[in-house]
Amino acid sequence: MKFVSNFITKIIGFILIGCALCSCVKDVDLEQREDISLSPDIQIDLLIYDIDQSHFIDPSTGNSKTHISDTVRLEFLDDSYIQEDLFSVEFYFRHINTFPREIESKIRFLSDDNREQFAVNYTIKPGVDGNPVTTEQFEFIEEDRIHLVRRTIKMVVELEVQPGSGKFEGELDFASKGLFSFEF
Repeated sequence: MKFVSNFITKIIGFILIGCALCSCVKDVDLEQREDISLSPDIQIDLLIYDIDQSHFIDPSTGNSKTHISDTVRLEFLDDSYIQEDLFSVEFYFRHINTFPREIESKIRFLSDDNREQFAVNYTIKPGVDGNPVTTEQFEFIEEDRIHLVRRTIKMVVELEVQPGSGKFEGELDFASKGLFSFEF
């Protein structure tokens, strides 16, 4: 008797599950499959560095310099997915500074032929040894300017130390990320 009861319970369970599955599919309009879109986000580290006062010394002369720069290629921006489906980008830049002076930061995004597409400029707040100061900057590029990112292949980071008195010693840590949003 117990076997028959379990068998009937299982059959009723399968019938109920089958009815539930059929009722879920009943309301799906497969003609709207063209309207389905996916919007994945990908976070990418762009450039990370740690520098100290030795980076502000000209190696050929031994003299101090107030301006340094570096260029990195962002090869992933040349990918066909980015060229076709990139919808928006949120850039994030963070400096942790123990130098006792303000530093002007200019981050330029260039095309392959070195034409500037857009720039992000801001002032890095001064810090002191043992008490670092964090400066954060965000830049959001939406659909109306996304073509500027699509034309970008290089990122140039320029730093210019502002005048001041006293020793110029410390460290500057930099991290940059991009949150790339796509629509397929």
